[in-house]
Amino acid sequence: MIEKQKVHAACLDVLAQKIIIARKGMEEAQASANNETKSSAGDKYETGRAMSQRERDLHARQLAELLNMKKALTSIDPDKLNSKVELGALVETENSCFYISASLGAIEIEARKFMAISAISPIAQAMLDKKVGDTFAWMKQNKKILSIS
Repeated sequence: MIEKQKVHAACLDVLAQKIIIARKGMEEAQASANNETKSSAGDKYETGRAMSQRERDLHARQLAELLNMKKALTSIDPDKLNSKVELGALVETENSCFYISASLGAIEIEARKFMAISAISPIAQAMLDKKVGDTFAWMKQNKKILSIS
C-alpha cells in the first residue's frame, strides 16, 4: 500500500499546477482586455473587452475554488491514521482507492491510480463513518472496504 503522505503530496502538486494555470489564464485574459484598441467600429471594441472580462472572471472563480480546495487539503494531517472513513482517510476497496480530501479526480502514483474526492461527493457520503470490512452501496453494487489509513 502506498503511504497516504505520498498521495497527499501528489494532490498538493496537482492543485499547485491547477492554481498556476488558473492564474495565468486570468492574467492573459486581463492583458487581452487591456490590449483591446478602439476601432472605428466601437461596438467591436466593447464586445472584445466584455468577452475578455468574462474570461477573466471565469478564471478568477476557478482560482477562488482552487484556493478553497488548497485550504481544505492543507488542513488535513496526512500522518493521522484513520480508523473510519472521514476527511483525510485513504480508503481501499476491491477495485478502487480513494483519498477523501479535495475533488481533484484521478491521481497516479507509482503506476497506481487513486481518486482524490471531496468529502461531500456522493461516493464519499456513501462511505462516511464506515470501517474496514464494512460495505457500502454504490451504483447498484455493494463495495467492501479493505483498508483505511
